[in-house]
Amino acid sequence: MAGFQDILYEVEDRVAVLTLNRPDRMNAFGATLRTEFQEAFRRADADPEVRVVVIKGAGGKAWSAGYDIKETATGQSKGVEEWREILGEEMRFCTAPWECSKPVIAMIEGYCLAGAMEVALCCDIRYCSDDSTFGVVETRFSNGILCMIAPWVMGQLSREMIYTGDRFGAAEAKEFGVVNRVFAKPDLEAETMKIAKRMSRVALDCLRWNKRAINQAYETMGIKSALAYGLEACVIMDASNTPEYAAFNKIRVEQGLGPALAHLNAQFAPYE
Repeated sequence: MAGFQDILYEVEDRVAVLTLNRPDRMNAFGATLRTEFQEAFRRADADPEVRVVVIKGAGGKAWSAGYDIKETATGQSKGVEEWREILGEEMRFCTAPWECSKPVIAMIEGYCLAGAMEVALCCDIRYCSDDSTFGVVETRFSNGILCMIAPWVMGQLSREMIYTGDRFGAAEAKEFGVVNRVFAKPDLEAETMKIAKRMSRVALDCLRWNKRAINQAYETMGIKSALAYGLEACVIMDASNTPEYAAFNKIRVEQGLGPALAHLNAQFAPYE
Protein backbone atom coordinates (compact mmCIF):
# COMPACT_ATOMS: atom_id res chain seq x y z
CA MET A 1 0.00 0.00 0.00
CA ALA A 2 1.23 3.49 -0.80
CA GLY A 3 2.92 5.50 1.91
CA PHE A 4 5.34 2.93 3.28
CA GLN A 5 8.93 2.21 2.31
CA ASP A 6 10.13 -0.56 4.64
CA ILE A 7 6.74 -2.08 5.49
CA LEU A 8 4.28 -3.78 3.15
CA TYR A 9 0.67 -3.51 4.31
CA GLU A 10 -2.30 -5.37 2.90
CA VAL A 11 -5.67 -6.57 4.15
CA GLU A 12 -6.90 -10.02 3.17
CA ASP A 13 -10.30 -11.19 4.36
CA ARG A 14 -10.31 -9.37 7.74
CA VAL A 15 -6.58 -10.01 8.33
CA ALA A 16 -4.03 -7.19 8.03
CA VAL A 17 -0.63 -8.53 6.96
CA LEU A 18 2.38 -6.36 7.88
CA THR A 19 5.55 -7.47 6.10
CA LEU A 20 8.93 -6.29 7.38
CA ASN A 21 10.43 -5.47 3.99
CA ARG A 22 14.20 -5.08 4.27
CA PRO A 23 15.35 -8.53 3.13
CA ASP A 24 18.79 -7.21 2.12
CA ARG A 25 19.33 -6.26 5.79
CA MET A 26 17.59 -9.34 7.25
CA ASN A 27 14.60 -7.06 7.95
CA ALA A 28 16.58 -5.20 10.60
CA PHE A 29 14.69 -2.51 12.49
CA GLY A 30 15.92 0.77 11.03
CA ALA A 31 14.43 4.15 11.93
CA THR A 32 12.11 4.26 8.92
CA LEU A 33 10.80 0.76 9.52
CA ARG A 34 10.10 1.53 13.19
CA THR A 35 8.10 4.64 12.30
CA GLU A 36 6.14 2.87 9.58
CA PHE A 37 5.48 -0.14 11.79
CA GLN A 38 3.71 2.02 14.37
CA GLU A 39 1.73 3.82 11.66
CA ALA A 40 0.69 0.47 10.15
CA PHE A 41 -0.60 -0.62 13.56
CA ARG A 42 -2.56 2.59 13.95
CA ARG A 43 -4.08 1.96 10.52
CA ALA A 44 -4.98 -1.65 11.32
CA ASP A 45 -6.40 -0.74 14.72
CA ALA A 46 -8.65 1.95 13.22
CA ASP A 47 -9.89 -0.16 10.31
CA PRO A 48 -13.25 -1.80 11.10
CA GLU A 49 -12.58 -4.35 8.35
CA VAL A 50 -9.50 -5.67 10.21
CA ARG A 51 -9.93 -8.13 13.06
CA VAL A 52 -6.49 -9.80 13.25
CA VAL A 53 -2.96 -8.62 12.44
CA VAL A 54 -0.17 -10.89 11.15
CA ILE A 55 3.48 -9.80 11.05
CA LYS A 56 5.84 -11.56 8.65
CA GLY A 57 9.32 -10.96 7.28
CA ALA A 58 10.27 -10.66 3.60
CA GLY A 59 12.86 -12.87 1.93
CA GLY A 60 12.41 -16.18 3.76
CA LYS A 61 15.72 -15.95 5.63
CA ALA A 62 14.73 -13.89 8.64
CA TRP A 63 11.69 -12.55 10.41
CA SER A 64 14.17 -9.95 11.63
CA ALA A 65 17.71 -9.83 12.99
CA GLY A 66 16.71 -7.08 15.42
CA TYR A 67 17.71 -3.43 15.57
CA ASP A 68 19.94 -2.21 12.74
CA ILE A 69 23.26 -1.89 14.56
CA LYS A 70 25.00 -1.04 11.30
CA GLU A 71 22.77 2.01 10.96
CA THR A 72 23.61 3.17 14.47
CA ALA A 73 27.37 2.52 14.38
CA THR A 74 29.18 5.56 15.76
CA GLY A 75 32.29 6.28 17.76
CA GLN A 76 30.46 8.83 19.89
CA SER A 77 29.28 7.90 23.37
CA LYS A 78 25.86 8.96 24.65
CA GLY A 79 24.72 9.99 28.09
CA VAL A 80 21.83 8.65 30.13
CA GLU A 81 19.32 11.28 28.99
CA GLU A 82 20.15 10.81 25.33
CA TRP A 83 19.81 7.04 25.68
CA ARG A 84 16.51 7.47 27.55
CA GLU A 85 15.08 9.46 24.63
CA ILE A 86 16.36 7.00 22.00
CA LEU A 87 15.23 3.89 23.87
CA GLY A 88 11.88 5.41 24.81
CA GLU A 89 11.06 5.72 21.11
CA GLU A 90 12.24 2.16 20.46
CA MET A 91 10.14 0.89 23.37
CA ARG A 92 7.00 2.41 21.83
CA PHE A 93 7.83 0.62 18.59
CA CYS A 94 8.52 -2.67 20.37
CA THR A 95 5.28 -2.69 22.35
CA ALA A 96 3.02 -1.67 19.45
CA PRO A 97 1.65 -5.24 19.11
CA TRP A 98 0.82 -5.34 22.84
CA GLU A 99 -0.96 -1.98 22.67
CA CYS A 100 -2.95 -2.91 19.56
CA SER A 101 -6.56 -3.65 20.53
CA LYS A 102 -6.75 -6.61 18.11
CA PRO A 103 -5.00 -10.00 18.24
CA VAL A 104 -1.50 -9.93 16.71
CA ILE A 105 0.24 -13.03 15.34
CA ALA A 106 3.99 -13.15 14.65
CA MET A 107 4.62 -15.49 11.69
CA ILE A 108 8.32 -16.22 12.19
CA GLU A 109 10.46 -17.66 9.42
CA GLY A 110 14.21 -17.96 9.92
CA TYR A 111 16.13 -15.70 12.29
CA CYS A 112 14.37 -13.91 15.13
CA LEU A 113 17.16 -12.38 17.18
CA ALA A 114 17.78 -9.69 19.79
CA GLY A 115 15.22 -6.87 19.49
CA ALA A 116 13.20 -8.93 17.03
CA MET A 117 12.61 -11.55 19.69
CA GLU A 118 11.38 -8.81 22.01
CA VAL A 119 8.89 -7.55 19.42
CA ALA A 120 7.75 -11.11 18.72
CA LEU A 121 7.21 -11.75 22.43
CA CYS A 122 4.99 -8.64 22.56
CA CYS A 123 2.67 -10.28 20.03
CA ASP A 124 -0.30 -12.30 21.26
CA ILE A 125 0.64 -15.50 19.43
CA ARG A 126 3.78 -16.78 17.70
CA TYR A 127 4.05 -19.46 15.02
CA CYS A 128 7.36 -20.35 13.40
CA SER A 129 8.95 -22.40 10.63
CA ASP A 130 11.04 -25.42 11.53
CA ASP A 131 14.23 -23.62 10.46
CA SER A 132 13.72 -20.68 12.83
CA THR A 133 16.44 -19.50 15.21
CA PHE A 134 15.94 -17.36 18.30
CA GLY A 135 18.28 -15.66 20.75
CA VAL A 136 18.79 -12.78 23.18
CA VAL A 137 22.10 -12.16 21.42
CA GLU A 138 22.43 -8.46 22.34
CA THR A 139 23.72 -9.39 25.79
CA ARG A 140 26.88 -10.75 24.15
CA PHE A 141 27.99 -7.26 23.14
CA SER A 142 26.87 -5.65 26.40
CA ASN A 143 23.69 -4.03 25.10
CA GLY A 144 20.78 -3.85 27.45
CA ILE A 145 17.52 -5.64 26.72
CA LEU A 146 15.08 -2.89 25.85
CA CYS A 147 11.83 -4.80 26.41
CA MET A 148 12.37 -7.32 29.20
CA ILE A 149 9.30 -9.38 28.42
CA ALA A 150 11.03 -12.78 28.11
CA PRO A 151 10.59 -13.66 31.83
CA TRP A 152 6.82 -13.25 31.43
CA VAL A 153 6.75 -15.71 28.54
CA MET A 154 9.59 -18.13 29.32
CA GLY A 155 9.74 -17.97 33.11
CA GLN A 156 12.96 -19.22 34.73
CA LEU A 157 14.27 -20.50 31.38
CA SER A 158 14.76 -16.89 30.33
CA ARG A 159 17.63 -16.51 32.79
CA GLU A 160 19.92 -18.93 30.94
CA MET A 161 19.02 -17.49 27.55
CA ILE A 162 19.57 -13.90 28.70
CA TYR A 163 22.73 -14.54 30.70
CA THR A 164 24.44 -16.51 27.90
CA GLY A 165 23.04 -14.93 24.74
CA ASP A 166 22.73 -18.47 23.35
CA ARG A 167 20.67 -19.15 20.25
CA PHE A 168 18.03 -21.87 20.14
CA GLY A 169 15.95 -23.48 17.42
CA ALA A 170 12.29 -24.01 16.67
CA ALA A 171 11.86 -27.21 18.71
CA GLU A 172 13.36 -25.57 21.80
CA ALA A 173 11.25 -22.45 21.19
CA LYS A 174 8.14 -24.61 21.33
CA GLU A 175 9.40 -26.37 24.48
CA PHE A 176 10.24 -23.02 26.13
CA GLY A 177 6.81 -21.54 25.35
CA VAL A 178 8.23 -18.94 22.96
CA VAL A 179 6.05 -20.20 20.08
CA ASN A 180 2.67 -21.87 20.08
CA ARG A 181 3.26 -24.07 17.06
CA VAL A 182 6.04 -25.06 14.65
CA PHE A 183 5.24 -25.69 10.98
CA ALA A 184 7.32 -27.03 8.11
CA LYS A 185 8.78 -24.05 6.28
CA PRO A 186 6.67 -24.51 3.10
CA ASP A 187 3.48 -24.70 5.18
CA LEU A 188 4.04 -21.82 7.58
CA GLU A 189 2.16 -19.08 5.74
CA ALA A 190 -0.84 -21.19 4.72
CA GLU A 191 -1.25 -22.66 8.21
CA THR A 192 -0.82 -19.30 9.94
CA MET A 193 -3.28 -17.55 7.67
CA LYS A 194 -5.82 -20.34 8.12
CA ILE A 195 -5.71 -19.83 11.89
CA ALA A 196 -5.78 -16.02 11.53
CA LYS A 197 -8.83 -16.17 9.28
CA ARG A 198 -10.54 -18.63 11.59
CA MET A 199 -9.85 -16.23 14.44
CA SER A 200 -11.21 -13.33 12.36
CA ARG A 201 -14.61 -15.03 12.23
CA VAL A 202 -15.04 -14.19 15.91
CA ALA A 203 -16.89 -10.92 16.55
CA LEU A 204 -14.52 -7.95 16.69
CA ASP A 205 -15.87 -6.75 20.03
CA CYS A 206 -15.32 -10.22 21.46
CA LEU A 207 -11.71 -10.32 20.23
CA ARG A 208 -10.98 -6.84 21.59
CA TRP A 209 -12.51 -7.43 25.02
CA ASN A 210 -10.83 -10.79 25.42
CA LYS A 211 -7.46 -9.22 24.58
CA ARG A 212 -8.11 -6.40 27.04
CA ALA A 213 -8.99 -8.90 29.76
CA ILE A 214 -5.88 -11.03 29.12
CA ASN A 215 -3.60 -7.98 28.98
CA GLN A 216 -5.17 -6.64 32.16
CA ALA A 217 -4.32 -9.88 33.95
CA TYR A 218 -0.63 -9.31 33.16
CA GLU A 219 -0.84 -5.61 33.95
CA THR A 220 -2.43 -6.38 37.33
CA MET A 221 0.57 -8.64 38.01
CA GLY A 222 2.84 -5.69 37.24
CA ILE A 223 4.12 -6.27 33.72
CA LYS A 224 4.14 -2.59 32.79
CA SER A 225 6.05 -1.61 35.92
CA ALA A 226 8.53 -4.40 35.26
CA LEU A 227 9.01 -3.31 31.64
CA ALA A 228 9.52 0.30 32.76
CA TYR A 229 12.24 -0.86 35.18
CA GLY A 230 13.79 -2.96 32.39
CA LEU A 231 13.86 0.08 30.12
CA GLU A 232 15.65 2.10 32.80
CA ALA A 233 18.17 -0.72 33.31
CA CYS A 234 18.74 -0.78 29.53
CA VAL A 235 19.36 2.99 29.51
CA ILE A 236 22.01 2.61 32.22
CA MET A 237 23.67 -0.38 30.54
CA ASP A 238 23.83 1.30 27.14
CA ALA A 239 25.25 4.48 28.68
CA SER A 240 27.87 2.53 30.66
CA ASN A 241 30.13 1.80 27.68
CA THR A 242 31.64 -1.39 29.16
CA PRO A 243 35.11 -2.50 27.99
CA GLU A 244 33.46 -5.36 26.11
CA TYR A 245 31.13 -3.02 24.26
CA ALA A 246 33.91 -0.48 23.60
CA ALA A 247 36.07 -3.18 21.97
CA PHE A 248 33.15 -4.42 19.85
CA ASN A 249 32.12 -0.92 18.80
CA LYS A 250 35.66 0.17 17.92
CA ILE A 251 35.97 -2.71 15.45
CA ARG A 252 32.45 -2.06 14.13
CA VAL A 253 33.21 1.61 13.45
CA GLU A 254 36.71 1.11 12.04
CA GLN A 255 36.36 -2.20 10.17
CA GLY A 256 32.65 -2.90 9.79
CA LEU A 257 30.02 -5.11 11.34
CA GLY A 258 31.38 -8.40 9.95
CA PRO A 259 34.79 -8.19 11.68
CA ALA A 260 33.11 -6.93 14.86
CA LEU A 261 30.82 -9.97 14.97
CA ALA A 262 33.78 -12.27 14.23
CA HIS A 263 35.63 -10.73 17.19
CA LEU A 264 32.57 -11.25 19.36
CA ASN A 265 32.07 -14.87 18.29
CA ALA A 266 35.71 -15.66 19.03
CA GLN A 267 35.16 -14.74 22.69
CA PHE A 268 32.45 -17.39 23.07
CA ALA A 269 33.61 -20.08 20.63
CA PRO A 270 35.75 -22.08 23.12
CA TYR A 271 32.72 -22.54 25.37
CA GLU A 272 29.98 -23.29 22.84
